[in-house]
Amino acid sequence: MLAKPPCDEAAILSGVDGRTDAGAGRWVLAATILGSSLAFIDSTVVNVALPALQSALDATLAEIQWVVESYALTLAALLLTGGSLGDLRGRRTVFAGGVFIFAAASAWCGLSHTIGELIAARAVQGVGAALLVPGSLSLISASFPKAQRGQAIGTWSGFTAMTAALGPVLGGWLVQHWSWRWIFFINLPLALVVLAITIWRVPETRAARVAARLDWPGVVLTTAGLGAVVFALIESVPAAGVAGIALLIGFLFVEFRSPAPMLPLALFQSRSFTGANLMTFLLYAALSGVLFFFPLNLIQVQGYSSTEAGAALLPFIVLMFLMSRWSGGLVRRYGARRPLIVGPLVAAAGLALFARPTLGGSYWSTFFPAVIVLGLGMAVSVAPLTTTVMNSVAEAHAGVASGINNAVSRVGGLIAIAVLGVVLYAGFNRSLDRQLSTGNLSPAIRAEIDAQRRNLGAAEIPDAAGREAIRKSFVTGYRHVVWIAVVMAIASSASATALIDRDRPRIA
Repeated sequence: MLAKPPCDEAAILSGVDGRTDAGAGRWVLAATILGSSLAFIDSTVVNVALPALQSALDATLAEIQWVVESYALTLAALLLTGGSLGDLRGRRTVFAGGVFIFAAASAWCGLSHTIGELIAARAVQGVGAALLVPGSLSLISASFPKAQRGQAIGTWSGFTAMTAALGPVLGGWLVQHWSWRWIFFINLPLALVVLAITIWRVPETRAARVAARLDWPGVVLTTAGLGAVVFALIESVPAAGVAGIALLIGFLFVEFRSPAPMLPLALFQSRSFTGANLMTFLLYAALSGVLFFFPLNLIQVQGYSSTEAGAALLPFIVLMFLMSRWSGGLVRRYGARRPLIVGPLVAAAGLALFARPTLGGSYWSTFFPAVIVLGLGMAVSVAPLTTTVMNSVAEAHAGVASGINNAVSRVGGLIAIAVLGVVLYAGFNRSLDRQLSTGNLSPAIRAEIDAQRRNLGAAEIPDAAGREAIRKSFVTGYRHVVWIAVVMAIASSASATALIDRDRPRIA
């Protein structure tokens, strides 16, 4: 899944208490770029490794979903807390702590011998990412005066975009020529460099005014609630879903009464803020759901190598990077509302193109058009969406508004992967049942296919006809996922039409 970067410089303007000289500023940029790259690369490269680790650890679809979901769950639940903790305890301290936790968890991931170990290690990785990601921009904000801050953030954004683009290609090469374990081990030397720079060259800063305590009841309730809902969807346990919904309702009640809430509900009085976050949830859910299963389709069904699968989305990331300034110009020229209506519709068209390929064919005539159109739609959407989030609240709330929007994008991906995994599995099984009922497979091959249904495209069937049935069934299930994602992207556009105000009023 692709990470959603923090919104923009307005998101971190509050709570600045100090500045550094130009020399120290360069060290701050080096530390934050390399540190953020750890989390951003990991968010994209793991998907490329899923087929390899599924085979190596004999994992089911549900288990490889948990490899991604455990990381996304702790990251989404603790993202707001990570930013607040840095303001309270020191941004350098919390950032360095996040890097250390992330590195230790990466080593654990690489050394895991069972899928359960890997899932647990990924959850700890998410905790580290929740500390270092918001800490990166907070350190930049605290280290550069306002006149230089935009340029510093632009430098940070450009370098992290390049690393996010190259990450899947490098990860695919490591998986193909070495082992899936190396996508985690490669984090260790990079983390050591970040820690060395941070400890010796980055000054400590804290916010001048910050809440005396963190909203730990909110953290516990939201983590448990989201975890229970995801568990219910992946493991088909309805009672867990009911418990999760109850916990999330309790979370809203606690936030309403808390003197220092993690989620200030008053911000949602703004129609534009509510609409922008609803758009974010739907659009990033659609994107995450399709792109999670995309490498599985490429490697297990279409026969791509890990390196080729890692490079398949490179045009998407490069297009978004190159068009970011142009997209910002759309806001100045037309306002945010019109691009937010058009962008998700273009993204929906790109997603629909992912349903066109069957089996075989050149990448350039099958998936490349889908990747390009999807990238164009997302490029049109991201900058106006960021602008709407920041303009719909007063500047004093900019930091928390950005954090909420980023958390919403993570939660959208978290829920989508769980729900669409159920959709894919159901579509796969229905298609496979039809093919088995009409095919001329021997009873032994049918029994072998039934025994490996849980592995979907990773099923190892010696019979050519049986293998073809598996591949066709996966494509059918993947198409179901794609069409649901198309509907979500269209709904995202509709929410902009209904809720985004032209004048973008602010909450005082």
